[in-house]
Amino acid sequence: MKLAKRVQSLMLGASLLAAGLPAWAVVDSEGGPAVRQLNFQQPVTRIAEEIYSLHNLMLIICLVIFIGVFGVMFYSILKHRRSLGHKPASFHESTAVEIAWTIVPFLIVIGMALPATKTVVAMKDTSNADITIKATGMQWKWGYDYLKGEGEGISFLSALSTPREQVVNASVTKNDNYLIEVDNPVVVPVNKKIRIVTTANDVIHGWTIPAFGVKQDAIPGFVRDTWFRAEKIGTYRGQCVELCGKEHAFMPIVVNVVSEDDYKKWVDGKKKEMAALADDPNKTWTVDELKQRGEKVYAANCVACHQATGKGVPGAFPALDGSPVVNGPRAEQINVLLNGRKAMPAFKGTLSETDIAAVITYTRNSWSNKAQENIVQPAEVLAARK
Repeated sequence: MKLAKRVQSLMLGASLLAAGLPAWAVVDSEGGPAVRQLNFQQPVTRIAEEIYSLHNLMLIICLVIFIGVFGVMFYSILKHRRSLGHKPASFHESTAVEIAWTIVPFLIVIGMALPATKTVVAMKDTSNADITIKATGMQWKWGYDYLKGEGEGISFLSALSTPREQVVNASVTKNDNYLIEVDNPVVVPVNKKIRIVTTANDVIHGWTIPAFGVKQDAIPGFVRDTWFRAEKIGTYRGQCVELCGKEHAFMPIVVNVVSEDDYKKWVDGKKKEMAALADDPNKTWTVDELKQRGEKVYAANCVACHQATGKGVPGAFPALDGSPVVNGPRAEQINVLLNGRKAMPAFKGTLSETDIAAVITYTRNSWSNKAQENIVQPAEVLAARK
């Protein structure tokens, strides 16, 4: 197996060099796709194991039917052809045959449906969960809120962490987990039932982890749920599986399954981190402080649509460089960030007053922008939010 992977890596490298592109080693992704993978990912939940078994069972049944039907057909064609002196039979409908070809497929379908239905029912049983996590899809990241169980109150955004340079520059060597790595993974304890409640801010997204056997749409204005119980510690990767816009391919999902002790440590650390980041909205910041923080907020939340240059994407996302909104009165830009506009999501539920004030101040003082009202304080955003 290692030799086969090595050969494939060499072949890929040769093809890239032939095309004038740099080569890099292709390796298995931890918790994600593997080199030369021909089947489902290795299941780590009971539901995923059942799905895997059902998949194999259905393929075997279909293969047996295929061999049986086409075997009889080809045998009849070869052994009863006219060149051997055979003449076509002259008979009409047979009640026995018609009953047989009705009952036999019916029994086959029932035999396939019963175990599949049992698994589907189990997939929908989200009762008695140890931890409930809300996953909110947005273009193009996920927001997570721990609603019940240990870790209740934790909230964070999870976005693609692959450097933008690797995405736009084909000559840059890619990470082993290229496009399937995030800055803030979901963390859950092993052998605990985790309920995932899904919804979306803008368009339909899909929360999926193949190794868990989980796929649930996140629909604006609706709440759906699913669950999993991971039985093995590790990192598991998935992606949004609904076509949610131009950055659809850059919306990964990562779940870290850890021991109970490590989960308790993560919860304590995350809550301390959140407390440290909870700024006083009445604090007065300097322009430089807001610009420095705003640049980081912009890179994490805005650069995918409006670009690092602020030029946007013609016909899709407006430019911020030279924008009348950015250079106009502060109130309008604050309203846009809080409540969204067209394809732009509302950030009032995902960014703090300080982050919104910082990113607005950053855009008003960047590129060619020279807004007269060039600074926004968190208190202004707090007042507009109420």
